[in-house]
Amino acid sequence: MNRTRRSDGFTLIELMFVVGVIGVLSAIAAPTLSRTRMAANESSAIGSLRVIFSGQMAFSVSCGNANFAPTLENLAARIGTAPGYVSPDIGGATPIVKSGYELEMSSDGGVVPAATSCNGGGVVGTYHMTADPQPGMGTRYFGSNVGGAIFQSSEFLAMPDTGAPPAPWGPLKQ
Repeated sequence: MNRTRRSDGFTLIELMFVVGVIGVLSAIAAPTLSRTRMAANESSAIGSLRVIFSGQMAFSVSCGNANFAPTLENLAARIGTAPGYVSPDIGGATPIVKSGYELEMSSDGGVVPAATSCNGGGVVGTYHMTADPQPGMGTRYFGSNVGGAIFQSSEFLAMPDTGAPPAPWGPLKQ
């Protein structure tokens, strides 16, 4: 009598071993994925601040008579049929939430009296902007102002319209 053993699948032990290996690999990969997501969110926030600064410089030269847009909404406003100075994803009513960061722009100096821009809005002489992380989406706060330098901090602090902010803000090193 010649009996051959048939194998129609995996044993319970083999399946439990595979599930265990997958669980261990997932536990190892999850923190790395979280750190990678936070780094991507921070890079997006820095890029958004650079875009806003570039938009403000273009606005100042071509539309604001050497002044700046007071809000992100004003900076993104269309000029006739031409698009605004920043894209609508960062140019709406504040606060703008993009990639886990809340973007805001304002001015401590107030609106320049009797001055208007080419898109019909008011103008300001100085401004500051910040990118604040939403819970679990980033660990650093970012800010910039008319000088164009981007600063970072591990805690929320007010960003001045001009000059370097106080400690613990520090310049972004790349």
